[in-house]
Amino acid sequence: MTTIEPARRRGWPGPLAVLLMAPFLASTDATIANVATPAIRAGLSASGAGAQFVVGGYIVAYAVLLITGARLGQTHGYRRLFLLGVVAFGAASLVAGLAPDIAVLVLARVLQGAAAAMMFPQALTGIQLSVSTDRRARAIGLFAMALSAGAVFGQILGGSLVSADIAGTSWRPIFLVNVPICLAVAAVAQRVLPPDDRHGASRVDLAGVAGLSASVLLIVVPLTVGPSQGWAAWTWVSLAASVPAFTVFLATQRHAAARGRPPLIDTAMLARPAIAWGLLALMGSTGTYFALLFTVAQYVQLGLGHGALASGLILIPWVAAFGVAGQVTPRLTARVSPRALALGGFGLLAAAYLAISLAGFRDRLPEGVLAALFVPGGLGLGTVFNALMGHLTSAVPSRHAPDISGAVSTTSQIGGSIGVAGFGSLYLAAAGGHAAGHAFALTTLAFGATALVATIPACLAMRLPVWRRPGRPVDDGLPPNRAAPGAQPAGRR
Repeated sequence: MTTIEPARRRGWPGPLAVLLMAPFLASTDATIANVATPAIRAGLSASGAGAQFVVGGYIVAYAVLLITGARLGQTHGYRRLFLLGVVAFGAASLVAGLAPDIAVLVLARVLQGAAAAMMFPQALTGIQLSVSTDRRARAIGLFAMALSAGAVFGQILGGSLVSADIAGTSWRPIFLVNVPICLAVAAVAQRVLPPDDRHGASRVDLAGVAGLSASVLLIVVPLTVGPSQGWAAWTWVSLAASVPAFTVFLATQRHAAARGRPPLIDTAMLARPAIAWGLLALMGSTGTYFALLFTVAQYVQLGLGHGALASGLILIPWVAAFGVAGQVTPRLTARVSPRALALGGFGLLAAAYLAISLAGFRDRLPEGVLAALFVPGGLGLGTVFNALMGHLTSAVPSRHAPDISGAVSTTSQIGGSIGVAGFGSLYLAAAGGHAAGHAFALTTLAFGATALVATIPACLAMRLPVWRRPGRPVDDGLPPNRAAPGAQPAGRR
């Protein structure tokens, strides 16, 4: 197995630092266009729906293709897919920055999302496959920090570039800035990432790709555009249709596995309680975070009357605390069980949300108080995220790295879409009849309740001791009386 941990080449960043650019770039561009939509509408004479698809087109393509991207990394090598994704991301960004009309811009954003889905899963797959167990917790902490920091940095960078109006280019630099960054990342990745292992003849389950894409589309599209469409009838029909669509997709995957064909995703692995409950807990925590990004932007700009840049800057304490948790949590795993860490993190997260809610039932929540309360919130979410990610990546053998990478990424995106749609609608409805502070307080109260409820699947996921510590073999998912294929009997190793 190749490794990304040897000493870095003189003058070059380490391989892990290069891989972490994938979650950072993907997360940055998921939010960077949010603050630029008014300028895009004015510059391209676009409708509100067209500007909305500039944001939604990226998210939809990204969410739909994440599992496919993870599987392609397995069949063709994660280094190769990482490089392809980075280059395609840069090319799509160039097209977006030069787009002459809204149709070209929306198409470029869809291609950007598809490229992000190719490069993003390779970072987590690379960590699972190539980072030793004793260093994996720290690597996951850095992965989580890159993901969280990118979401906030996107809002800050987007607000700064639009406000600067460089050479009269208005919103275009928010996409063009990706081009030199992607070129640099691709050049360094070519030098420092280890070569992929040799792959035999293999193919991706195209029927599975089509089935999964249709199923995720039926969820993500209505959740993305439903609030602005007033939850028209088609959105509810689409959400209802997603249930049988997913049922059919899972049946085809089980059938493919039974016939000896490689499925798009191993459904038996996802059905394991340690995985299924862990993904549900992850969906709950990430859902509140993505919804927080949306509601804070609305509250700070419309409720407090500040600019787009301020709505990004106020989240810096949250991201900083999230990063601290990512560095502290791995050091605690030797003394504290992952289950206790997850429960403590959820408790701290819920307490922070509830404190913000209590403070917000005033007509105006002071910015300093809000920023201060973001510190325990970031610590709580960071602890939860690292504990759950460590649990999920260690609960399966390395051969399932693409499965868990794709499942984690897709679950987070669906959770984010559900959170923004549900909690965002709650905030906007409450803001229509009450002061902005009351609407924000009511929404964060719902965040806190969700965090408390999410402790239940977290406990169920970690009920069994599947956490892999240094020197402890990972559970291979087989019954105790069966050995993995090719394994030698005990005592003869």
